[in-house]
Amino acid sequence: MDKKNALRAGALAAGTTLMMLLMSSPALALTRDDGDDPGTGLSVVETLGLYVLAPIGLFLLIAALVVVGEKAHQKKDPTSSNIATKAEAKA
Repeated sequence: MDKKNALRAGALAAGTTLMMLLMSSPALALTRDDGDDPGTGLSVVETLGLYVLAPIGLFLLIAALVVVGEKAHQKKDPTSSNIATKAEAKA
């Protein structure tokens, strides 16, 4: 029974994929639309800077701001973490 269900699921997945490929239209990237005015393309360095270095830089900036905020918050924290206890108690 398990083999029959697996075969049915595989056939359904293959059929769905085939139908999606056959029914989808091409991207038509070479055909210009009315009012289309594309600019110049990005170089490799510009692409890496925009899509790799900028997000990493923003992540590091946000992480640094969070760490600085936590350090400032810990100094002002009046909870039990700032209470000094004696090792030996007098009886």
